[in-house]
Amino acid sequence: MKHPLQEMMDKRREGIRCGIPSYCSANELVIEIALRRAKERNIPVLIEATANQVNQFGGYTGMKPADFYQMVLKMASDIGLPENMMILAGDHLGPLTWQKLPESEAMENSVELVYQYARAGFTKIHLDTSMKVADDPEGLLQTEVIARRGAKLYKAAMKGYEELKAEKPDAMRPVFVIGSEVPIPGGATEAEDTLAVTKPEAFRDTVSTYQRVWTEEGVGEGMKDVIAVVVQPGVEFGDEQFDYNPAAAVDLCAALKEFPDICFEGHSTDYQTATDLYNMVTDGIAILKVGPALTFGLREALFSLSMMEKELVPEEKRANFIETLDQVMLASPANWEKHYHGDEKHLAQCRKYSYSDRARYYIGQPEVVAAMNKLFDNLREYPIPMNMLHQYMPISYAKIREGQLKLDPRELAMDGIVQFMLDYESAV
Repeated sequence: MKHPLQEMMDKRREGIRCGIPSYCSANELVIEIALRRAKERNIPVLIEATANQVNQFGGYTGMKPADFYQMVLKMASDIGLPENMMILAGDHLGPLTWQKLPESEAMENSVELVYQYARAGFTKIHLDTSMKVADDPEGLLQTEVIARRGAKLYKAAMKGYEELKAEKPDAMRPVFVIGSEVPIPGGATEAEDTLAVTKPEAFRDTVSTYQRVWTEEGVGEGMKDVIAVVVQPGVEFGDEQFDYNPAAAVDLCAALKEFPDICFEGHSTDYQTATDLYNMVTDGIAILKVGPALTFGLREALFSLSMMEKELVPEEKRANFIETLDQVMLASPANWEKHYHGDEKHLAQCRKYSYSDRARYYIGQPEVVAAMNKLFDNLREYPIPMNMLHQYMPISYAKIREGQLKLDPRELAMDGIVQFMLDYESAV
């Protein structure tokens, strides 16, 4: 059976404009609504786990690749979405979380990481060896080094796939994404104020170097499994928002026409307008990665629900979700303090409202999840009046009036995610 992303590339070679959103999140509400919308629309859904979220040591979610795969598979089964409509992917697989180790140790961990993803059944693998490790020399990492490390990881992935296929003959052959022009996972640091589009010659050099080095490493045929190259088309988010400018990326996108077997994968496309996303797909950026915007939408909806709770629920019974989230973030600042800068007032605003949405690292923690579930329970016991809902969640209000959404707090929370997903669905 052909991989859905290979089918997408077949259509693009025929001149059919198409693409796919890539939902990069380990949040269960995000995953659930992504699976539900895939079933409703009868199209495959692409869900990505990042190396720092899910790895052989558990990542910050506590899940290994097989755990994440089984979690999503069970959710899909409960929803009634067939497994072959579910594309699970590994993002930034490589030395991302082991950059302080020497190459031998960092790559040993990376090999095991990629092997476990492929062995678990993930079928879209981003081989990201673009980051330097402890004993790399000063200066930029050479593309040849990146490609050679990538070849080693490709071998590990195919080993995992072959073992999986031996026990599951219909296992889908994985496809791969390469590229060294990779934005920081999860968005820029808040201090960034400039952005450079990948140069066409850098893109061509990446492809030609991989082709040569992988051939030298005995996996030249593996380039047929590569469907995309990560580039920087001029989009990013932090405190500043960098919107897609087709004119700035015109030379880069023109170069893509020389390589009909691949498309571009755009990272950090969060918060782009629906028009910008549509233009990106038209220009060849056919895989649109989005992550923080989805949990930003969830957090936004939860804050609105929390504001209504303050009006509806007696003080002693309130979940106080907003305050609980901030207390947990303050108690463990490691996941946000390097990203936010300024005085205490500005830091407090960033913890709540930043586009970087570092709150997503905390929204799955037990204390925060408990507050969220209590919030839902409270607003079922003290139902939200429609006139108040219009004040805080007017878009969801309209959907309820039109019979598209249930007046349930959990459904309202997920509708905050959907409001970002709709832009991606319309773009592809």
